[in-house]
Amino acid sequence: MLLKKLNLIVALGFLVTGCSAQTGEKIADSTQKKIQLVEKNLVGMISTEGTPLWTIQERMAHYKVNGVSIAVIRNYKVEWAKAYGYADVAEKRPVTTSTLFQAASISKSLNGVGILKLAQDGKLDLDKDINQYLTSWKFPYDSVAKGKIINTKNLLSHTAGLTVHGFGGYDIKDPLPTVVQILNGTKPANSDPVRSMFEPGLRSEYSGGGTTITQLMVTDITHQPYDKYMYEQVLKPMGMTGSSYTQPPAKAKAGLLATAYRGDGTQLEGKYHIYPEEAPAGLWTNPTDLAKYIIETQLALEGKSSKVLNQAYTKLRLTPYGDKSAALGVFIDDLDGVKYFQHGGANEGFRCQYEGSLEGGNGVVVMVNSDEGAIMNEIINSVAKVYGFKGLYHSKVFKNVTVDAATLQTYVGKYEMMPGKLLTITREGDKLYGQADGQSKLELFAEAQDKFYLKVAPVEVEFLKDDKGKTIICRIYQGGTHDAKRVE
Repeated sequence: MLLKKLNLIVALGFLVTGCSAQTGEKIADSTQKKIQLVEKNLVGMISTEGTPLWTIQERMAHYKVNGVSIAVIRNYKVEWAKAYGYADVAEKRPVTTSTLFQAASISKSLNGVGILKLAQDGKLDLDKDINQYLTSWKFPYDSVAKGKIINTKNLLSHTAGLTVHGFGGYDIKDPLPTVVQILNGTKPANSDPVRSMFEPGLRSEYSGGGTTITQLMVTDITHQPYDKYMYEQVLKPMGMTGSSYTQPPAKAKAGLLATAYRGDGTQLEGKYHIYPEEAPAGLWTNPTDLAKYIIETQLALEGKSSKVLNQAYTKLRLTPYGDKSAALGVFIDDLDGVKYFQHGGANEGFRCQYEGSLEGGNGVVVMVNSDEGAIMNEIINSVAKVYGFKGLYHSKVFKNVTVDAATLQTYVGKYEMMPGKLLTITREGDKLYGQADGQSKLELFAEAQDKFYLKVAPVEVEFLKDDKGKTIICRIYQGGTHDAKRVE
């Protein structure tokens, strides 16, 4: 189906801070030249032939993104880290490479390291029933599970068949629920109870609720607060000393915290939300610290480091479990023959993404304090182009094609994408539009006389006619091929 239109976002100001993340010293001239190339070679996932490349400044203004922070990894080292714009517009406080952003679902990746550390230390068997390790609460199995147990690998790979995709967080003035209240969906929790949606092991279905269960497992096994265990056993050993899972964040860190902003650039009330769901969404960090995690993962995978996990457990963490992509807290992508481990994140007012190669020691991290994350793909494209990171460049270029109004009119109508779900095609002059039920109307741009594309998402549509020349099918290309029959 057609995707919802991406919100367009512009910065109220533009500042730049940068340094070598390795030494804190001024960036070398050769690296500075590459940074300048990255800053002016932004391109979207969809572009039109002849469209000029953008600068970071232009795209921050276009998307109303107030702050951006980047780290680039090359040959197992942080090549550079740089920050742009404002951490807080009202305070005129600039983003620096030390500014902390909410890592949102990237929190799950570091949580995976912490859980496997328990297994490595002999305190947890990843294949056994999770209820063997839960003492303050038990998962309430019912008939939906069909008698199958849920193990820790299921929770980390989203193959447990559990509900609750993600969490909205809490206003700074709201009462905060305990982890047990979150899992049971009882007040003051603002999310549904975490329960079985289907039997475990059937398929991967993203569940932040499942990850929250691992948070309780940590505290029940270690008898320590989750944030303390994660700092002492995971973050500190990897050198991520600026990062923390503590929710609410410590007052001493207030001057380092980025303020969250909506897609139109307006500030989130209370500056940011609180996430007592620390394991799936609670990490405060920055690209430089995340780069340390990526590099440690890469070195541990090759048996060259073991600050937290040894080679065997690192390999296990990066191995998909019951799914072609979902591993234990990370997703594995094969991009043009190069494998990457990666995760993205989306909390209220924050977006982030990291990519790390399984070989060669390359990667990139981008974090923004905005609900609009499209600029991240554009920055990653630019980094991939400048550094030649194979597989990370994703941009399809279309040619401009003119289609006359009479031909466009033959495509106008309603198409059934699935029972009760319609795609409406309309024409306004020489422009064609598509609108799926419950979504925004989007302009369709011609790449051929009968084939069109969206500029806001990787979606294409093709119109098929019968032998009498009547349009009967709208074929949608989005993660596969889907035919919608014309009904009006």
